[in-house]
Amino acid sequence: MRSVPFLTLIVRSLITSALFLSASIFATPEKWAAEIDKFTQADAIKAPAKGAVVFVGSSSIRKWTSLAADFSSITTLNRGFGGSELSDSVFYADRVVIPYVPRTVVVYAGENDLQAGKSAEALLADFQAFCTKIHTALPKTKIIFLAVKESPSRAKIRDKVLLANKLIAAECAKDPRRAFVDVATPMLDAAGKTRPELFLADQLHMQPTGYAIWTKVLGAHLKP
Repeated sequence: MRSVPFLTLIVRSLITSALFLSASIFATPEKWAAEIDKFTQADAIKAPAKGAVVFVGSSSIRKWTSLAADFSSITTLNRGFGGSELSDSVFYADRVVIPYVPRTVVVYAGENDLQAGKSAEALLADFQAFCTKIHTALPKTKIIFLAVKESPSRAKIRDKVLLANKLIAAECAKDPRRAFVDVATPMLDAAGKTRPELFLADQLHMQPTGYAIWTKVLGAHLKP
């Protein structure tokens, strides 16, 4: 068995550090401190079961109030914090993901990032940082990235959304512990247009019918 050259180890270490630094630069931890503290306080009162499926990310996760009922055959834990970006989930992963030792992590983030001006490539880098942080602590945990949806109110960033999904799907294909689940395409009509009826009045957050689509598509990946 050949040993890994010392220089290779150094390069890998530098790449990992660069990914974490990139995510940290864009993270806004102080903005979410109070919300993260609430999770910690809740855990202190009743510790969640380990080995569950943890959902993390932005408001589309936080507002998934039917999550437990939608996946009643498995143990789920919702740790979404609304308005956050993927870099925020990277920053707080050691508080909202890793302590639960999940068998699977489902992450949805990216819309806020791209809307705020980030490029698709920057979102990919944040996803890589997220995977590195999770797999460094939990090498056997599966990570599922839910495709960034095309919200009617954010039509201007459609090209970035499509590119980000393409890049992250390709990244997931490199590692069997990762999966890209396309929950976005089933939300479009036959002509490839968005369906306003799946969204609330803000045309950003979803109606229960939107979550029903997500549940159906994701269900096959979350069997007990």
